[in-house]
Amino acid sequence: MKLISWNVNGLRACITKGFLDFFNEEDADIFCVQETKLQPHQIELELKDYYQYWHSAERKGYSGTAVFTKKEPISIQTDFGKDIFNDEGRVLTLEFDKFYLVNAYVPNSKEELARLDYRMEWEDELRNHLINLEKKKPVIYCGDLNVAHQEIDLKNPKTNRRNPGFSDEEREKMTTLLGVGFIDTYRTLYPEAIEYSWWSYRFNSREKNTGWRIDYFITSATLKDKVMSAKIYTSVLGSDHCPVGLEINI
Repeated sequence: MKLISWNVNGLRACITKGFLDFFNEEDADIFCVQETKLQPHQIELELKDYYQYWHSAERKGYSGTAVFTKKEPISIQTDFGKDIFNDEGRVLTLEFDKFYLVNAYVPNSKEELARLDYRMEWEDELRNHLINLEKKKPVIYCGDLNVAHQEIDLKNPKTNRRNPGFSDEEREKMTTLLGVGFIDTYRTLYPEAIEYSWWSYRFNSREKNTGWRIDYFITSATLKDKVMSAKIYTSVLGSDHCPVGLEINI
């Protein structure tokens, strides 16, 4: 089974920059997107053979997630944890026969870590959500998780130490998640690989490959032997993020 995740930074804009070409070429079984920045009625997206599921933010033009899947899920859940975490369209949970899929757009901690407290509580609630799901079936958790976990996951770790996405607190939350029965599929397969999935639009960052790896496929550790490959599509344009992929025998 092939899964792809992509923060499109505005789906309507990304469609004008080749989204459908990549979507059709890859022919994934499940395609997750983050930062759709739209309400479902604002787009007519014809994806043959795919079911479409959307979770949009109450605030228009902001955040939002969607999942396009060839197989119809057993159930769909848009909420988790406290009510304060459910109005920005950041999480979609789909239940399938053999696993749960959780597609997430994790909140950014903002400049000077102004939203760090909110982010920390969000992380705890989301981790509890994953743990509770995992008690029933294995979990595949993907999306823009807005953290570079290790120094190898960004170009300039020393100068970014206290910046959003590389604070000690955010990194520790990822460490905690990986310590309770989950794995970072890409880093598990490629412990020393250096590839990035996001580049700032400033300072010609993409041309210089001054990037961060903040987009992930995290799975239950019980699925480790079923993971066939993990991929970062660094050459795919259309957003400030590039897609990431997972092939798994499940």
